[in-house]
Amino acid sequence: MLALAIYMILAVLFYMIAGQQLRVRADSTDSVSPSVSVGEILSDMRLEQQFTVQSDRFTSFSVLCGTFGRQNSGTLLLELYEQAGPDEKTLIEAFSVDLSGLQDNSWYTVQLTRPLENAAGKTMLLEVSAEDSTLGNAVTLYYGDSVSTGRVEITSEGWTPLLQNGQPLEGTLCLRTTGETDLWFGRYYWYFAAAAGLLLALYFWRLCRLKEKGKTCLGLRLINAFSRYRFLIQQLVSRDFKTKYKRSVLGIVWSFLNPLLTMLVQYAVFSTIFKSDIPNFPVYLLTGIVLFNFFNEACSMGITSILGNASLITKVYVPKYIYPVTRVLSSGINMLFSLVPLLLVILLTRTALTPAILLLPFALACLLCFCTGMVLVLSASMVFFRDTQFLWNVLSMIWMYATPIFYPESIIPDRFLIVYKFNPLYHFIRFARTVIMDGVSPEPKAYLICLVFAVGSLILGGLIFRKAQDKFVLYI
Repeated sequence: MLALAIYMILAVLFYMIAGQQLRVRADSTDSVSPSVSVGEILSDMRLEQQFTVQSDRFTSFSVLCGTFGRQNSGTLLLELYEQAGPDEKTLIEAFSVDLSGLQDNSWYTVQLTRPLENAAGKTMLLEVSAEDSTLGNAVTLYYGDSVSTGRVEITSEGWTPLLQNGQPLEGTLCLRTTGETDLWFGRYYWYFAAAAGLLLALYFWRLCRLKEKGKTCLGLRLINAFSRYRFLIQQLVSRDFKTKYKRSVLGIVWSFLNPLLTMLVQYAVFSTIFKSDIPNFPVYLLTGIVLFNFFNEACSMGITSILGNASLITKVYVPKYIYPVTRVLSSGINMLFSLVPLLLVILLTRTALTPAILLLPFALACLLCFCTGMVLVLSASMVFFRDTQFLWNVLSMIWMYATPIFYPESIIPDRFLIVYKFNPLYHFIRFARTVIMDGVSPEPKAYLICLVFAVGSLILGGLIFRKAQDKFVLYI
């Protein structure tokens, strides 16, 4: 009953914190990189740009303006149409922009008075004109023919060109659109929550019935093992944690200093030498460092968990999976200490703390499960193949560079992005950055992906470890 009560409280709290992101996803489209302007928009010029809406609800758009470094007068007329055919268009809304309020080389955002519903897939037409503009007292708009992905420009031939007085230009208007897409998960959230609660209740009822009949199952065996060997688990975790800082002058202080010093070095390199333009780079960087350091430390310590406890394994019966699990738990304690400097940097950079940060334990729990599955595989492999630890050193280095820790996701070419999304750490770190830096809950798909990688790793690691554990005594 206690577990069900806790589940219901968590389900309600989760909806209160993440409800908006569960129901609606905010969408935005990136603009092409500006390469040239259309020149002064005078009374005899008319610009037309077609674009397709990607969201269920179209809410606003932005254009990149230039004032030629002066304050202009007059108005710019922006007319938004829905285009059903070549010669069939319906005016949605017209916007009169005061030129005196525009800033040079800045985005001007237009908010629709009423969001356009059921807009996904519709073709829109933006027409720009300036009836009262004169030479030397007008503004301009920018256009381009490529999209920036970090330091790489990708050119496309599939975009609809910008028309100037009916003539196509070699590029597309620098235009951003924003909208909202309804998510079915939020609409049926309480049905999912009730179904999950019912399944949880049935599972607990089954465990109680099996226990009354003197039978067993995987769940009961795990509960009994962790209850029976609780003292041993505490001692192993304590030993691993103390051994890490044995004869160290600063001791546990290194749990705080290590991520901070790593962040300072990488921050100095990537903010000065390589000129990283990532917003709030210290928090972005330290979040990736803390989570990846935990993963790397847990796997590096856990890889020798069976061989390192060979004397105990050959003399005393203890479920062998306890040894790799305790290595992960001891690394988890170190990660909790590492969260303190992360919180300090969040406060120093004045990053807004929102209720969404309460969702961070979900990402940490998924990462813990993923690491446990990895350690079960690595520790079993190490028993039969001693070169595993050397291969892991190389693999962990590759894994670090394949994870956006100190570089932005935008530099990843689209053709490689699908490969990056097979990297579980990419999703765990991205989840953490969303709740910390953006202050909102990720979309439901992010939760599902993290759960799939976490549970999948745990199940696969458990199966491999279980199949190999009976032969450990022959090789250690």
